[in-house]
Amino acid sequence: MVIMKKYIAEMVGTMVLVLMGCGSAVFAGSAAGEVSAGVGTLGVAFAFGLSVVAMAYTIGGISGCHINPAITLGVFLSGRMSGKDASMYMVFQVIGAIIGSAILFALVSTGSHGGPTATGSNGFADGQMVHAFIAEAVFTFIFVLVVLGSTDSKKGAGAFAGLAIGLSLVLIHIVCIPITGTSVNPARSIGPALFQGGAALSQLWLFILAPFVGAAFSAIVWKTIGSGEQTA
Repeated sequence: MVIMKKYIAEMVGTMVLVLMGCGSAVFAGSAAGEVSAGVGTLGVAFAFGLSVVAMAYTIGGISGCHINPAITLGVFLSGRMSGKDASMYMVFQVIGAIIGSAILFALVSTGSHGGPTATGSNGFADGQMVHAFIAEAVFTFIFVLVVLGSTDSKKGAGAFAGLAIGLSLVLIHIVCIPITGTSVNPARSIGPALFQGGAALSQLWLFILAPFVGAAFSAIVWKTIGSGEQTA
């Protein structure tokens, strides 16, 4: 039962991330300047970041608040969790993202929305696949590196880790939203793509593979620079 609590916490946390983050784009966003009214790119960026901060201090003590398969992969490759736990975390994260997307779909279907998207799905323009892959891999690398560093038991930020992680996600979204809508999180991309279909679904592979590549490099780099005793 204790183990299931961790998985359920990851599911709820990911649901909140998708509902609030993608929801900000759906109902109030103007990502990449496509809508004249709304909270804009900065507002959407803060919605994602603040969702992470809120969940970090809500479920962090239960599951560690990964709410992102890329983070889970980075933590696993860093030797901080078992393969079984990592797999189950990812499964429940995807379930949570689908639930969050289903709620958004129900809201859009029964009402209206004022943003540039009906689901908050990720995507890239024709001929921009390499551009998008590099962006998602590099920004995920940075994000997961922040997570690994700030949550390190000896060198981490302690109680401030959630704030550091959330603010880094805000920063990443500010830069990456005009490129791909910002994923850096396979679960966050899977949920909306299932309801959007079309190009979002056909391009989904990139928003799964690129974040995993970035996360793997983060684990390698952190194990290199974060190991051993700190020197003056």
